[in-house]
Amino acid sequence: MHLRHDWSEKEPIRKGFGRGLLEAAKFNKNVVAACADLTESTQMHLFANEFPERFIEVGVAEQNLVTIGAGMAAMGKIPFVSSYAAFSPGRNWEQIRTTIALNDRPVKIIGSHAGVSVGPDGATHQMLEDIALMRTLPNMVVIAPCDSVEAEKATLAMAKDKHPNYMRLAREATTVFTSPHTPFEIGQGYVFRKGSDVTIVATGTMTFQALTAAKLLANKDISADVVHIPTIKPLDEEIILQSASKTRHVVTAEEAQIIGGLGGAVAELLGEKLPTSMIRIGIKDRFGESGEPEELLKHFGLDAEAIAKAAHKLLTDHTNHAH
Repeated sequence: MHLRHDWSEKEPIRKGFGRGLLEAAKFNKNVVAACADLTESTQMHLFANEFPERFIEVGVAEQNLVTIGAGMAAMGKIPFVSSYAAFSPGRNWEQIRTTIALNDRPVKIIGSHAGVSVGPDGATHQMLEDIALMRTLPNMVVIAPCDSVEAEKATLAMAKDKHPNYMRLAREATTVFTSPHTPFEIGQGYVFRKGSDVTIVATGTMTFQALTAAKLLANKDISADVVHIPTIKPLDEEIILQSASKTRHVVTAEEAQIIGGLGGAVAELLGEKLPTSMIRIGIKDRFGESGEPEELLKHFGLDAEAIAKAAHKLLTDHTNHAH
């Protein structure tokens, strides 16, 4: 699947978005951008410096941010609007719903600093509900890239997509493990590692943890199929069903609430089409806490060890029930 052999490089996923937006703007003069006073944090400063006449700084006014985006889209522009995910879609969901989703306007909403890995900023800034919020909106595409390289590709793909899009980005530097040759297409999932005993379905930052978990499981002679789902909506149902029908055991992993998130989406799919034993790894109906990113991933049971443990439990429980 064209993954890198060397996993030593780390870079914030949001940097890939910054590069991708600049590239998209060079391709298409209709690409415009607006930000809510977080231009450098969301990496929109690259675009703002290069194309100041196509950039609007709206200040701390997230509801205004997205309605301006909707207006520009109505006039034929392709607006990218960025803020922290805690504020957009956290603070302006109704405006996104009514002015963007309802009218099917191709506004690209970028929610940065999502997940517990925001770290010391604590519960108020650790947006965990955004996948659930955006998944429920008709017409909305929901994307969570796994690293900065994929974020760049996703941004270019979003610029060409005719629908409203939401993309969640992490703050911390995370491992870069995909390459320029790794495919990306909106709505497509990818098998990053083939296995036969258990399926690990992951999105965003958790895909790297899932690949690491698969290595830990291999040491115990457990073979894991790792399915990366960068697009949570529309969900690639076929790739999940194919893997689940082979392994009959599914673990989902996301740095977000399992209620209504990727875990919810996969549970809905399997519940309707292929009832399967599954465990959802993610935030279990609670708020974040302040701490260092690695510390928080471990605390909330989101690291590779926790994923491997869940997979092991699923298989062990099944064996015990079989006997």
